[in-house]
Amino acid sequence: MAKIKLTKTALKEQRDELSQFQRFLPTLQLKKQQLQMEMRTCLERIAANEQQEKSMRGNLSSWTRLFGDTEAVQNLAATLHASEIRTGVRNIAGVNVPVFDRVEFRQDERDLFVSEPWEDDALELLKKIVSIREERNIIRKQYELIGAELRVTTQRVNLFEKVRIPECKSNIRKIRISISDMSTAAVARSKIAKRKLQEAAS
Repeated sequence: MAKIKLTKTALKEQRDELSQFQRFLPTLQLKKQQLQMEMRTCLERIAANEQQEKSMRGNLSSWTRLFGDTEAVQNLAATLHASEIRTGVRNIAGVNVPVFDRVEFRQDERDLFVSEPWEDDALELLKKIVSIREERNIIRKQYELIGAELRVTTQRVNLFEKVRIPECKSNIRKIRISISDMSTAAVARSKIAKRKLQEAAS
């Protein structure tokens, strides 16, 4: 810590700094709370997303058992390809995060004359399963970015709360004591000088 000057100018500087830190701290604390809430929301969304995929996979398994052709479903899935993951951007408490929009699919050509009637419905369900999984990946990315911003914000809050504000308060107290001591000493010197002048005059 740099040595502070024990002057009225330094006192004003320390008071201004303290005022600035105390003004910014509530904003940082609010941002920290918002980021924590967003991280909890991300975890809830990931859990809901996983449950949704599990349910859809259960539906797909039911179809497979119904038609008794697991290989046909696997072959059908092999014809489907996610060609592009479309995302947007959202600002959460000062950090830009990706937002899932949709998955663009490319599909290999199928012979419609030999395909089963249920294959179109199965393909739609497969698309939904892939989309849900890609959405979960985006939510995880959101979680990571928000977590990184939360770590930085927490460091700043701790710096203000535990270092800079106590440091300013301590400096202000030291400067005040020093100025008070100097003022008392100046009064004492003035009295001594006055008494000496009076003694010399008499």
